[in-house]
Amino acid sequence: MHMQNHPVDRQRHFVGLYLLSLLVFLPALLNRQNHVAAVVTAINSEATGTNEQQTTAQLTQQQQLPAQAEQKPSEQQPRQQQQNTNNTKPNIIIILIDDMGFNDVSFHGSNQILTPNIDALAYNGIILNRHYVPNLCTPSRATLLTGKYPIHTGMQHSVIINDQPWGLPLGERLLPEILRDAGYATNLIGKWHLGFWRKELTPTMRGFDHHFGYYSGYIDYYNHTMHMLDRNYSAGLDFRRDLSPWPEADGLYATDIFTQEAERVIYQHDAAVKPLFLLMSHLAVHTGNENNPMQAPEEEVEKFSHISDAKRRTYAGMVSRLDDSVGRVMRALSNKGMLNNSIVLLYSDNGAPTVGIHSNAGSNYPFRGQKESPWEGGLRSAGLIWSPLLQQQSYVSNQVVHAIDWLPTLASAAGITLPPKLQLDGVDLWRVLSENDTPQPRRLIHVLDESVGYSAYTRGVLKYVNGTSFNGLYDDWLGELPASEEDPTTQYYVQQVLSSEVHHILGNEALSIEQVESLRAQATHRCPDNTEDYTQDVYRCEPLREPCFFDIEKDPCERYNLAKLYPLQVQLLAQEVEQFRQGAVESAQRSFSDPRCDPALHGGVWQWWDETSAADGQWGVRLSSALLTTTAFNVVAIAWRGLQVEF
Repeated sequence: MHMQNHPVDRQRHFVGLYLLSLLVFLPALLNRQNHVAAVVTAINSEATGTNEQQTTAQLTQQQQLPAQAEQKPSEQQPRQQQQNTNNTKPNIIIILIDDMGFNDVSFHGSNQILTPNIDALAYNGIILNRHYVPNLCTPSRATLLTGKYPIHTGMQHSVIINDQPWGLPLGERLLPEILRDAGYATNLIGKWHLGFWRKELTPTMRGFDHHFGYYSGYIDYYNHTMHMLDRNYSAGLDFRRDLSPWPEADGLYATDIFTQEAERVIYQHDAAVKPLFLLMSHLAVHTGNENNPMQAPEEEVEKFSHISDAKRRTYAGMVSRLDDSVGRVMRALSNKGMLNNSIVLLYSDNGAPTVGIHSNAGSNYPFRGQKESPWEGGLRSAGLIWSPLLQQQSYVSNQVVHAIDWLPTLASAAGITLPPKLQLDGVDLWRVLSENDTPQPRRLIHVLDESVGYSAYTRGVLKYVNGTSFNGLYDDWLGELPASEEDPTTQYYVQQVLSSEVHHILGNEALSIEQVESLRAQATHRCPDNTEDYTQDVYRCEPLREPCFFDIEKDPCERYNLAKLYPLQVQLLAQEVEQFRQGAVESAQRSFSDPRCDPALHGGVWQWWDETSAADGQWGVRLSSALLTTTAFNVVAIAWRGLQVEF
């Protein structure tokens, strides 16, 4: 069996052959000046059935405020203010972290990178100890915004690469649309990664009043360009304020500029008029461009001299700056008097890629695997929720929660009735979480990717894995941290949490040292002691040969494959996976390259490259001979690169 490559690499050979064959017909197409339209028509039928509910309403473009915003009250106020308001719906703030490991927040027990602000938010709220997500960026974000599994939206196959003409189908009704219709001001800061080849796919056309950020999977942290080094494209700016490119942010660290924009949005928002929905979708801690992937301010990196690995040390700086950002956002909400009626949800979109493509040296240990794998290390996400509206707080929840649940859960908290026609996969868990009710068993299809050929499924405490990614290269227990590299201030950890900006703001004086230590111990995961040797043949898991089966409650580290001991149970789980397979919709993925995306053709900017509105019902693209000639050279280059693969 050949080694599986990254999604980009897996396309190269097919793309190369396809585009090279296209050159045979290029002269005739050049004369007709419509070859790109023909290609697009052949490769994408997404135009049919366009959602007529799309709206172009968006905020008037606003100038960015300086870091010390004029509206910003004194930061010396120790407790949150209260704002008189006639609005009763809660403000909803989601802080979505990119590619952070389960073991990279210190409330889960790690002493290498301390995150006092995030931890204070967790200890004052609810730690989501069994929080699950899809194992890749694009499917995970689609799940959050639709309340559906990727197999039910067509987003189940890999991520959107910048030159691929596809995106989250327009027929899906998204969380920001639902909230905006309920009276919310809707804002996205940061990453989108749900398609932009057509303008109609971009955030302000999908329910967000305002977007400040980027469309791609990643960008440079300082110059905000995205450069596809394995393609014959120019580097292009991918940073926008709403629909307009925003080069003014050049040189500013991405985490800082996103935090500054969040502060501006909060300080300019009038919660007495309408509630706020803010999705803060960070670049951190995803890598930047492949020629300079790890980027953090030097003063942050210097805090972690106790970490010997240079890559991990820079990663720690990225996490540290993120922790500061959480404190600043909470301070802004407090100063504005909005915290008394707010819900703050924070989690990572998937597990960290410890090694391999786009690896950031994050740690999911002691869980098995990493991002883009069927194991807990790719699927279980560090997460928390905080709100004064929660009846029970400061506890560790073992309720199984999935990203599909946040749309119905947050809608319920806001008193919004959802129409049954949405056909959501998620369930409303607001009451269960708020009241710390008895955890309810769940059935979850974590992964069902026919293009790669693997699946992961749980029913209650039973987990089924069939197949894996990258030929099993990343199926081990990755990211174990050296005990000798603890932060030298670890002995003062609890004091750091209780003196953090976030705890100072929230003001829960009842949270004691003993309670923090108890909560942290409950949220710390270790592989259970077992005298049985898991390397014995009877327990060996080889998912590329046959399905594996685990008791995920007794064996969260997935060391003991029970398939040989319980073959009937494996058959039953396989049948249930097959039911999900039968209900899956066709993938929306269009996995070949469209050279019209090249930023060189759009003024050095990554931008939608279909020039006709979907309302016209056709892709009537008119290109000059010069543009077609440029495209031809790109086709040749991509085709040649595609053929340079090893078999």
